[in-house]
Amino acid sequence: MNQTQTPAVGIDLGTTFSAVAKLDDIGRPQTLINAEGDKLTPSVVLFEGSDVVVGKEAVKALGTDAEQVALCAKRELGSRVYNKLLGGRQYPPEAIEAFVLNKLRRDAQAQIGEFNKAVITVPAYFDEVRRKATQDAGYIAGLEVLDIINEPTAAAIAFGFQQGFLKPNSTAEKRTILVYDLGGGTFDVTVMQIGSKEFVTLATDGDVRLGGRDWDQRLVDYVAEEFIRRCGTDPRDDPNSEGRLWRECEDAKRTLSARSKATVACDYQGHAVRIEITRAQFEDMTRDLLDRTSFTTRQTLQAAGLSWNDIERVLLAGGSTRMPAVYNTLRELSGMEPDRSVSPDEAVAHGAAFRAGLLLERHLGETPRFSVKNVNSHSLGVVAIETETKRHRNAILIPRNTPLPVAAKRVFKTQKSAQKSILVQIVEGESASPEECSQIGKCTVRELPPNLPGQTPIEVRFRYEENGRLTVLVSCAGKELRHEIQRENSLTQEQLDSWRKFVAELEP
Repeated sequence: MNQTQTPAVGIDLGTTFSAVAKLDDIGRPQTLINAEGDKLTPSVVLFEGSDVVVGKEAVKALGTDAEQVALCAKRELGSRVYNKLLGGRQYPPEAIEAFVLNKLRRDAQAQIGEFNKAVITVPAYFDEVRRKATQDAGYIAGLEVLDIINEPTAAAIAFGFQQGFLKPNSTAEKRTILVYDLGGGTFDVTVMQIGSKEFVTLATDGDVRLGGRDWDQRLVDYVAEEFIRRCGTDPRDDPNSEGRLWRECEDAKRTLSARSKATVACDYQGHAVRIEITRAQFEDMTRDLLDRTSFTTRQTLQAAGLSWNDIERVLLAGGSTRMPAVYNTLRELSGMEPDRSVSPDEAVAHGAAFRAGLLLERHLGETPRFSVKNVNSHSLGVVAIETETKRHRNAILIPRNTPLPVAAKRVFKTQKSAQKSILVQIVEGESASPEECSQIGKCTVRELPPNLPGQTPIEVRFRYEENGRLTVLVSCAGKELRHEIQRENSLTQEQLDSWRKFVAELEP
């Protein structure tokens, strides 16, 4: 297929850095460079008067205009608003992500021409609410989001291509691999079986608030405490000096991946100090973070019903896997040398580009080169009332790690005769207590047929699509009923259209 006629791109929308890739004319992935000539674009947004600046220049502004800079918006998807005012106004995290996507789109179009179709990646451990928010960010940025794909799956596809699994005549045997994906803000571990034409997820787990950013935070706090001890003031009290310290600590972290020591400069209120940190000190102060990833990795292996002897390759993805401690820990844990053959920065975008190509092939009636089978990362349930205790509890309908797509149904009964509507509360999570789960929303079924007797069964069918998005179907007496999912923290269509217009008008 000639990709240039109908370009679709793969976008790795990262917490700290983002990347765009497309397939060339012979089906090989290539990362597109941005306007600054880099493969990676910092996912950082500066609000400067009526201007919005994304990327490298926004990062620089951390030292001078920190209060107008938005960082790590991906971590806040699923919340109603971003954690601070920017330019005197509140933004939903989706809108901030849309500014990043908008820059990626504009920069890519300068190389490959106009396009609006894209596959965007998400952490495997993202719940349904965050998945919807990611798709909404794409919509606000003027993109047609063909699909969302899990980041570890995308990395595995890029690895499969490199290993020759996607060649038309490939007879490669199935391999069981573990993908350890530690990015700037999120962590995923996924056990997969990959064959010549099939990528099948067996189990997945993770943490949406664990990534390289947390390693940086430890360095920031260490240097700040040392500064307090020497100078008696805290550089974190001022947003700009804290912003400068963040940048210094990020640099030091990268230095410590290549050298055994680094120096961090810190200045505040007329005091300036240089603090030396050794790799051993850094690894010691972040050991518990690494231990959390080890625990999750072992849990995922167990959930897949496998042992390390069943794993043939441990694949590293995400920029934070460059830290030597990560490599050494995984080597000890697995008893094998982790695989660094795919670029940790580009693999996810490349896998997304393959997924985009596959969807275009399918649309044109061609036979797709490969198939992807995923699992749900969280159990899906509805809030029910226990008969004996009258307490609310999470009644799980679809357990986590169930192959997708999958459907489940539950029959509810009307409480009284001539009832006009029913309300179903949908949650994701493992806890029996609905309060400890992620609230997807309330499904309201209105306009029930008139004069229904009490205890009339209403069938509600829940379906997870391949990408982890949820659809709900409701029927009564063989008739499909109109229903709405009211999502607490999601934007309405009207709000989405308004933000889409706002972002488009700010294009330079």
